[in-house]
Amino acid sequence: MNSTTDEQIKLMAKQLKIPTFSCYQDILRQAKQDTSFNQILLALMQKEYEQRQENNNQRRLKQAAFPFTKTIDDIDLSRYDGQISEVFINELSSCRFIREKKNLVMIGNPGRGKTHIAIGIGLKACAAGMNVLFKNASSLSTELSEAKDNYALGRLEKRIQKVDLLILDEMGYVRFDRFQSELLFKVIADRSERGSTIVTTNLPFSEWTDLFENSAMVAALVDRLTFKSYVLDMNGDSYRLDHTKRNL
Repeated sequence: MNSTTDEQIKLMAKQLKIPTFSCYQDILRQAKQDTSFNQILLALMQKEYEQRQENNNQRRLKQAAFPFTKTIDDIDLSRYDGQISEVFINELSSCRFIREKKNLVMIGNPGRGKTHIAIGIGLKACAAGMNVLFKNASSLSTELSEAKDNYALGRLEKRIQKVDLLILDEMGYVRFDRFQSELLFKVIADRSERGSTIVTTNLPFSEWTDLFENSAMVAALVDRLTFKSYVLDMNGDSYRLDHTKRNL
């Protein structure tokens, strides 16, 4: 095929938004002599579909804003002394609880892998075509307050509400003032039975009254988070501390 025709194919592929079709020569080189036109066309369409799936997944990963990459497969379950089984981790990895709009709350001291598990599940959800948003609880409370001051709160709340999975990380390290408490409560309340939320925290529910000024709000918040949810007690020895000691 001459170069003019080849350039026209590339141009049309770009205009029709099927960019992989411009790589038709790769498909032709891989095809056997008896390959039919229909089979070549199907191969081109499959390549375009796979590329679109990958592009969509990359878009979802970017929007999720994970602070780093940690996969479920990297988790050492032996650290949990039977508290977390492989069967349960596989259940979480299936993302069925997200489709069922259930929540997951992981409670434990620092260094127990709570954020690791949360991100691992988030990555699985992205790969399954779900929209995920990762937020540090303290940062989100500040972001919500600033959005309210700038008359952009509704837009931010709408963005949070429509994701399939919201991950609120490190709930418990910073005390929230009354306005931040109300804004965080509304975010979680609006997602109740409409979307799935993962919360990681170093504090048991009984100490959440130290985080929020209104004890009645805490009770309502915990009620919404624990309804149709999994609650994991992950207290134990810090993995990071053990790792540091082994490398001294």
